[in-house]
Amino acid sequence: MIAPSRIESLPDTQRIVITGIGLTAPNGNDWQSYRQALLENRSGVREYEVRYFGATLAGVCDYDSLRYQTKKDLRRGTRAGSIGIYAANEAIRHSGLEWDNVERSRVGIYIGVTEHGNVETENEIFQIKGFDYDTSVWSHHHNPRTVANNPAGEIALNLGVTGPHYTIGAACAAGNAGIIQGAQMLRLDECDVALAGGTSESIHTFGIFASFNSQNALARHSDPTQASRPFDRDRNGIVVAEGSCIYVLERLSDARKRGAEIYGELAGYAINTDATDFVLPNPERQAQCVRLALNRAGLEPEDIDIVSTHATGTSSGDSQECVALRSVFGECKSVRINNTKSFIGHAMGAAGALELAGNLPAFRDGVVHPTINVDNLDPQCHLPGLVTGQAEQAAGVDYILNNSFGMLGINSVVIIRRV
Repeated sequence: MIAPSRIESLPDTQRIVITGIGLTAPNGNDWQSYRQALLENRSGVREYEVRYFGATLAGVCDYDSLRYQTKKDLRRGTRAGSIGIYAANEAIRHSGLEWDNVERSRVGIYIGVTEHGNVETENEIFQIKGFDYDTSVWSHHHNPRTVANNPAGEIALNLGVTGPHYTIGAACAAGNAGIIQGAQMLRLDECDVALAGGTSESIHTFGIFASFNSQNALARHSDPTQASRPFDRDRNGIVVAEGSCIYVLERLSDARKRGAEIYGELAGYAINTDATDFVLPNPERQAQCVRLALNRAGLEPEDIDIVSTHATGTSSGDSQECVALRSVFGECKSVRINNTKSFIGHAMGAAGALELAGNLPAFRDGVVHPTINVDNLDPQCHLPGLVTGQAEQAAGVDYILNNSFGMLGINSVVIIRRV
């Protein structure tokens, strides 16, 4: 029996549910194929060449960019916008909304990003280098490509949405932050449908690879599929990935009225800040964020069935998150813990949203996807509930807690319950 949540005391107009999921990930271009890849231990990491930086490894998406855009759209827009447009359209299709009859002024778009504009700036500088840095050849598309509300604005243009749209800059906590913002706007009655989640084009900028490399935080491995290895003693850094995951969020009252299929309900959430370092995580603050989300949901740690970890494969980041998890969940005997980055790498602004999507099917099948590439567990990452190697069948899954943390100390936690 599902544990009672504080959310049940709210009126249906204040209860927020997921009715559609659209995504593209390095190992799948829809929710079903993505989930299947996770259950079959199929990685999406491969060899990748980056201008100036050279050969490296990355999680690369291979979606049909012309399904919802023209070639002209692609030339004018951005990769982040294109990935987001694909995910948003897929989410709407999945939701069963009669889109032609939806009032577009009552649709909001809230897209989390880690960084945006670096790709376009690097590309333009590379182009004018061939013209002796003559800025007269600088693209007139540069400004709309790099403004902070792109890619949410590109999605709005593509879908004809006239309600509010903006991006949420929340580093690698942005996927969760997009979901939280969408829920808050629904509760404030600023929209009736929220397209919320995250997107990332990070692999298309050499700067992000060079920066992680200078920090000795960029993963290397002779086998690309084994490069992303959170919690493993031999982990050596982050695998940068691109991707997008966008959810259709609605009020429970509206979803029930149209007979929508519901894939989960937002039970609780929290965002806080370490305020201690630019990049080093603070496990005490992370634990506080988890506890705050649990408290808002009216739940105890033992009510959680799956914890989806943020762990990126860095030495300090993984062990510090494990300190936080142990402080909240103790020996974690009743909780299953997994990690999705081991399959796809770190999709930055899309990470939290994609990782949640990988676990949501467990509400129906009770299967917890594994963490792969944990050949030698780091003792500092000891978590009794950690699922490694192969998927595990749980007795039942009622609550999923999704961790997502980012640089400059931003932490986000989202808890989803089975409906």
